[in-house]
Amino acid sequence: MVLEFYEGDGRMLDLTEVKGLGEYSEQQRKVSDTEVDTLYLAPNEKAFLVVRPKTIEVRCDSKLGRVLREKYESVMESRYFGRGGIEIVPSGQLEGAELQDLVRLSYNLTKELQD
Repeated sequence: MVLEFYEGDGRMLDLTEVKGLGEYSEQQRKVSDTEVDTLYLAPNEKAFLVVRPKTIEVRCDSKLGRVLREKYESVMESRYFGRGGIEIVPSGQLEGAELQDLVRLSYNLTKELQD
């Protein structure tokens, strides 16, 4: 699956274009009768990216998360990762390159996690 996020008429993020990602898998998680989340898993089977119908979530450290939440209205604490991540409403406040950097960081942080 090619993961793409759209904001208005412009493409925000295509996961296949994010350089520096190794292998990953995807898993669907039914949240309700009408809503399905897509989790992208690093090789250790831990999620590094959660895609919801109107938001995306990535793992980051708490200091970076706080800075981004203060800087952008479209960034909030992650429902999936808690304080260890952020949830982003693709509104155009963050550039595509910034989103790619956050996805790459999340992947790398997740890869390092131990059980």
